[in-house]
Amino acid sequence: MKVNPFQQALTTYRTIIVATMIFSIAINVLMFVSPLYMLQVYDRVLHSRSEMTLIMLTVIALAMLALYGLLEWIRSRVLVRAGLRFDEMIAKSVFSRVITSTLKSPQSRSEFALMDIDRLREFLTGSGLIALCDLPWMPIFLAVCFLFHPLIGWIALIGAAIIFAIAIANEFMTKKHLSQATMASQGAMHFSNSTLQNVEVIRALGMEDSLRSRWSFMHRGMLESQAIASDRSGALLSISKFVRMALQTIILGAGAYLALEGAISPGSIIAASIMMGRALQPVDQVVGQWKQFLGARQAYDRLNKIFVEMPEEDEKLPLPAPSGTLHIEQLAVAAPGGKTPLVHSVSMLVNPGEAVAIVGPSGAGKSSLVRALVGVWPPAAGTIRIDGSELQHWDADALGRHLGYLPQSVELFAGTIAENISRFREDANPDDIIEAAKLANVHHLIQNLPDGYDTQIGVGGRSLSGGQRQRVGLARALYGNPSVIILDEPNANLDSEGEEALNQVILKLKQMGKAILFVSHKMSLVAMSDKTLVLAQGRMQGFGATRDLLQPKPAVAAVAQQPAGQGEGGQSQERSAAS
Repeated sequence: MKVNPFQQALTTYRTIIVATMIFSIAINVLMFVSPLYMLQVYDRVLHSRSEMTLIMLTVIALAMLALYGLLEWIRSRVLVRAGLRFDEMIAKSVFSRVITSTLKSPQSRSEFALMDIDRLREFLTGSGLIALCDLPWMPIFLAVCFLFHPLIGWIALIGAAIIFAIAIANEFMTKKHLSQATMASQGAMHFSNSTLQNVEVIRALGMEDSLRSRWSFMHRGMLESQAIASDRSGALLSISKFVRMALQTIILGAGAYLALEGAISPGSIIAASIMMGRALQPVDQVVGQWKQFLGARQAYDRLNKIFVEMPEEDEKLPLPAPSGTLHIEQLAVAAPGGKTPLVHSVSMLVNPGEAVAIVGPSGAGKSSLVRALVGVWPPAAGTIRIDGSELQHWDADALGRHLGYLPQSVELFAGTIAENISRFREDANPDDIIEAAKLANVHHLIQNLPDGYDTQIGVGGRSLSGGQRQRVGLARALYGNPSVIILDEPNANLDSEGEEALNQVILKLKQMGKAILFVSHKMSLVAMSDKTLVLAQGRMQGFGATRDLLQPKPAVAAVAQQPAGQGEGGQSQERSAAS
């Protein structure tokens, strides 16, 4: 049976909660110090007028309160450390599942699961959990109130019931609107994050007002739902505070009446007031922390869902480094969640040292095929094998070390050029980084940047031009000496110098015995290939030696060179899938 890391982390944390509850027992026992001290002072010291008794009682009370403070600090410290341990146990697993979930369903907004870790951890280490640990002591404090006098006990019990009823009302009156506010907040944040990735286009095309209006509409929806929930919660919280203050007054009045009747001693008036306050405090804290409770519960539900829907993968047997023989048989590819294949029945063999060009009009299925070849999209049918092993037989990270991939839209990450080339590997060797840059003919370009390989490129590599990003992306694809290199429109943003450098890279890679596949509309680059795969409407129109396939068949060559926007059938589908 596969282990659920989330439930395993919760199981580990439960042992910490047990320890916390043991601390809570001692802490709540020490809460009797103040009422007992007041009871002794009023009923014994004031009658005996013994200063020594007062001093000794005070010293003992202060010592016990110091112990109370120490235990509170230890309990808080234990919870914080346990929260860090809980985070360590699930954070990496959540990150991996977020990536997998986003690949399978780009609109799932699963990235917010990373925020749910913080939300749940804050609850497990904060005052909300402490209030829950203290809540079981409420009946004990109420029982002590009954020991003072039944009237005092009933007042405290009715007060606790009223405050608890307010907490239940808070749940029913705010749950729906808080859930709507959370969803609206996530939607607005997702929209703003994706929008800010294209600030240059926004400013250049005058889209700021339109996009700001859309974001404001989504943001306002969140605020409206949150305001309704906050108004209701605030009203109930005010009622709860009024009830608690009123109960303090009523209990003092009732105590005074009972003292006048001789039913209790004067010291019992103050002691009963303190004891009732201790009984109501956890309930009052629960009411005050109700938003945090709801947020933690929603975070738990979302985290549990992502772990249930994406169970832990079986550990794969490590496979030897491949030589680069790529064998594709009757491959069909569909977008994640889609049922209609974008690519049908593609078969080909790529040997080490061969370069294969993938050509065809826009929408022919080229990028969909590439995504399947690198393992991003699973095959809908057929197989993809590297050195005889299907892609599914490989551990994803292990496979990635043997693949070089340059996507059509080059996305670099916030960090240095060296970090991007090395794929952010902690064990990256500087010599390997420079070797990859030299192989990609980008070493000289990097040297001319302000800080060389240590140049910070910002989010998405915005400080670099499109051509520079593409060439750095090519160096990243070549890092680690991969066996199979797949390039999607590698010359899309290159000038003539960059294209010449790319041609030299292809020649070097062939000489090094790498299996190379690249997508291109430019015949100058296609001419560098040994074989060519022609796609149209997601189907093979031909596969064979480039010289034999393109030259004798001008109709096929025309399909290969067809400008963007003239593809038929699969065009809109592939673009939709890519977005």
